[in-house]
Amino acid sequence: QVQLVESGGGLVQAGGSLRLSCAASGRTFSRYVMAWFRQAPGKEREFVAAIDSSGDTYYADSVKGRFTISRDNAKNAVYLQMNSLKPEDTAVFYCAVGLVYSTVASVANRYSYWGQGTQVTVSS
Repeated sequence: QVQLVESGGGLVQAGGSLRLSCAASGRTFSRYVMAWFRQAPGKEREFVAAIDSSGDTYYADSVKGRFTISRDNAKNAVYLQMNSLKPEDTAVFYCAVGLVYSTVASVANRYSYWGQGTQVTVSS
């Protein structure tokens, strides 16, 4: 049974940093695209970042230069380093994994597996 478990969320002041982790189990995901999405209250889930099996990365414009996605295939894990956090980054962050073409890496319904989410709150 595939399971994705996020951790690392919390409360941080604007300008601060957090590092999210997502541990995957149940199968090996080295060939899969691993991604982060987020959903703020009253808003739709939105793409944050993705990393493919070659290590190529993709980012939403709103986080470019501030967030960095990485993966460790040996640990079946994906990470999201978030710097210079802003109050508008407040959301539940979800880890997602799928066999996804890079051209649609930002499309949520292309991903087969999802974590339960971790709350990130940025205070002003």
